[in-house]
Amino acid sequence: MNKEILKDINVLYVEDEDEVREFTSKTISSIVNQVVVAKDGKEGLDKYYENSQLNLILTDINMPRMGGLEMCNIIREKDKEIPIVITSAHSDPNFLKEAIDVNVSSYAMKPIDLYHLIDSMIKAVEPIFLRKRLEKITKNLEDKVEEVTKQTKLLLDAQDNIVFLTNFSKIVEVNKKFLEFFNVSSYEDFLSTKKSIVSQFKEDKRFFNKAIVDTDSHWILEIQKLTEADRVVKMENKDGEDRIFTVTIDDYENKKEHFVISLTDITSLKEKSNLLEYQASHDQLTGLFNRQKFNDIFLKEIKRDKRYDNALSIIVFDIDNFVDLNNEFTKETCDNVLKDIAQIIINSVREHDIVVRWATEKFLILLPQTKVPGANKVAQKILESIQEHEFSNISKEITTSFGISKLQEEDNDISILKRVEEALAKAKNEGINRIVCN
Repeated sequence: MNKEILKDINVLYVEDEDEVREFTSKTISSIVNQVVVAKDGKEGLDKYYENSQLNLILTDINMPRMGGLEMCNIIREKDKEIPIVITSAHSDPNFLKEAIDVNVSSYAMKPIDLYHLIDSMIKAVEPIFLRKRLEKITKNLEDKVEEVTKQTKLLLDAQDNIVFLTNFSKIVEVNKKFLEFFNVSSYEDFLSTKKSIVSQFKEDKRFFNKAIVDTDSHWILEIQKLTEADRVVKMENKDGEDRIFTVTIDDYENKKEHFVISLTDITSLKEKSNLLEYQASHDQLTGLFNRQKFNDIFLKEIKRDKRYDNALSIIVFDIDNFVDLNNEFTKETCDNVLKDIAQIIINSVREHDIVVRWATEKFLILLPQTKVPGANKVAQKILESIQEHEFSNISKEITTSFGISKLQEEDNDISILKRVEEALAKAKNEGINRIVCN
């Protein structure tokens, strides 16, 4: 590990456990320029605002008053580039997703292994170190590229990430990790079998890829339009394995002429986050959100509605006489009915509407910025689509009953849900296959 990278940096270290904080801060203070210590996220945020020369954030996750990720979210609004290293004894899906969203540079699990922690700190500050060294080597990369080729090559090869230097017309230099990943001896060798670097970004709707690139634009400009959390690509390595990378773009000299591109492998973090998050938030049969995910979203939508008066409506509906359906047909047939209805709902709502499997045969739709008449149109569309749909192996017509309510000023999450359930009950009592607004 090249500890020389750390000797000039100033670290904000946030940790609520006294013994851990005292021991770790004392250790890292011997290898960095300065350590600013805080015992929770609130104090850490205050110390951040007081110190303008900080180069690295090192923080725990779960702390009183304010957690580490919440603190880092606030810091990110002011500084998009400062490296962040997190420490945590937890690996739940929410933590993993938030860590990616905050654009965490590296992480170290507790109990802290100081060797691993220092290595994580080095990896976090390496891109900045590389940029500063490159700035010292040359003031103009284009005019002096031959002069600095050997020096930049040494710097690039020292990086653990895939790094390459490029302009809009071609890649100027690649590092050793680049060559190892694609199993080539040089960039010229790479070009003999590959069209370009962007052609290696696999088409996956979850990640940036060549299909997204505007034909009149350049992929670097297109990916720069995305949030840092969305600057993620998937590429296949020499062994045929898919690897996932975050993309960091440094516009050298801020002239949009020369760029240092760094690709950091986050495969294990991203895939674990995606899988665990999906399993924790979606219904296994229909693929819709489950009630747990709805609870996470609902309170935020209520706060947003009351703050901006956006009109928030809820639809709850269920399948009429579903018990009889279960008694008459097989479980597989009934499951297919539920899956078909889930797809009908998805086809009937907007992308930002929230669709939830509320109970066995009951569904809920959260409609932001929608008043009751608009919600009624959505419900009517779904009701008619279900009536007209031909369900496999079902010989009878399937009908549904709907309840609709809009969030009132005096409402909370409990009162509006109670009111919309009452509207649904009224629809059932009045003869099913109908819509009632309350």
